[in-house]
Amino acid sequence: MKLLKYILPVLISSLAVGTALAADAPAPSPLEKAIGDVATMRVGIDTLWVMVAGILVFFMNTGFGCVESGLCRQKNTVNILAKNFIVFAIASLSFYVIGWGLMFGNGNALFGTSGIFGVGGDDNSPATGDAYKGAYKAIAWAGVPLWAKFFFQLVFAGTAATIVSGAVAERIKFSSFLIFSFILAAVFYPVTGHWIWGGGWLAAKGFWDFAGSTVVHSVGGWAALAGVIVLGPRLGKFGKDGRVHPIPGHSMTSVFLGVFILWVGWFGFNPGSTMAVGDGSLVAHVFVTTNMAAAMGAIGAMITAWLLLGKPDFTMIANGCLAGLVAITAPCAFVSAPASLVIGLIAGVLVVLAVIGFDKARLDDPVGALSVHLVNGIWGTLAVGLFAKNSVQPGTAGNGLFNGGGLTLLVNQFIGVVAVGAFTFIGALVVWFALKKIMGIRVTPEEETEGLDIGEHGNESYPDFLTRAPGSRHS
Repeated sequence: MKLLKYILPVLISSLAVGTALAADAPAPSPLEKAIGDVATMRVGIDTLWVMVAGILVFFMNTGFGCVESGLCRQKNTVNILAKNFIVFAIASLSFYVIGWGLMFGNGNALFGTSGIFGVGGDDNSPATGDAYKGAYKAIAWAGVPLWAKFFFQLVFAGTAATIVSGAVAERIKFSSFLIFSFILAAVFYPVTGHWIWGGGWLAAKGFWDFAGSTVVHSVGGWAALAGVIVLGPRLGKFGKDGRVHPIPGHSMTSVFLGVFILWVGWFGFNPGSTMAVGDGSLVAHVFVTTNMAAAMGAIGAMITAWLLLGKPDFTMIANGCLAGLVAITAPCAFVSAPASLVIGLIAGVLVVLAVIGFDKARLDDPVGALSVHLVNGIWGTLAVGLFAKNSVQPGTAGNGLFNGGGLTLLVNQFIGVVAVGAFTFIGALVVWFALKKIMGIRVTPEEETEGLDIGEHGNESYPDFLTRAPGSRHS
């Protein structure tokens, strides 16, 4: 009771002082309160948009799994689905632990040094104060909370890793693929991403890639090319006489479904890269350029296949659509709608020529990932330097060669293509060779013949469904 006798007056005095200070503080005016409410609401709407777009990109893993499994033989279906499933889990871990900080952390022109070994730091959205505080100034231009930024960038990292899966399908060890995927999402993707999106040296030079023709697709393509070279072709793909023996996929229904899922997912991939919906005209513009390039890619591939192969091959049409989407990913916010038609059409032609060319070079890519992601990632990046139009998004890429801008932008784009390609391809070669030496990267000939579903996973996708006679080359 005596203690209470001394404490009670102190508590009463403190309460009185606090009440007086609160009374002295002016209440916000209705206008100030309305402005604050609008700012908070805008952050909320932008965050919702970014998260929905991120979910669309995340769901693209379903599309990749359907396309890749459909274009491969039924005996490898489980293996391909397992790779496409687990690769996002692997990328989630590696990008969280290492990749995010290397890509967006404050650092130097080559890589970030803040936020490595776990994402952390201030929520730098305008709703919490100064937009440029914290460890991630490179991405502080986006007005959404830190975790929204992280999730959206994470699904892009997962996409880059997924690209490799199809190119090395039907003969790679599951364990080796997992290790390579972790390294890709932890090092290769974020380091080159820092150069372009993280305030690195290519960004300073004037290189532009709105949604990732180079950052995502070419990086995955270069890494896949290195894997294809080190692995070698599938058994029976190329004859001793140099002839190419086609190995048809087992489900065009799966391919059809997968491509449409990817087409829809790209409406999160490209328009979502605005990371805000405040500029509705830009978001709508990116939707249109993305769609038109996809449409023209499918048409261009159909016509080219019809002329060169004698038939409008559906796999070429499907990959033509994807090629158009990859090609427009870099320039979608910088070019006009008519230009997107041309970019998509050329992408459709290129993908058919590339598939034929890689076969002639004896580089075995079961699903056409190199032709879609590498070749057209390069094409789309260079297309910025050709077709960019300053009036589409003033103050960004400026004008390309065909709009009176001269060669400067095109040269900068070319330098970026070469630099990212050299770093990723050489680095990936080293990792693939190291894995080959340490643990091996290819399954045994017996396992490849029987199918990776049984050898690697112990189960089958179609256990009681016989589609071909036993012993058939395509069974």
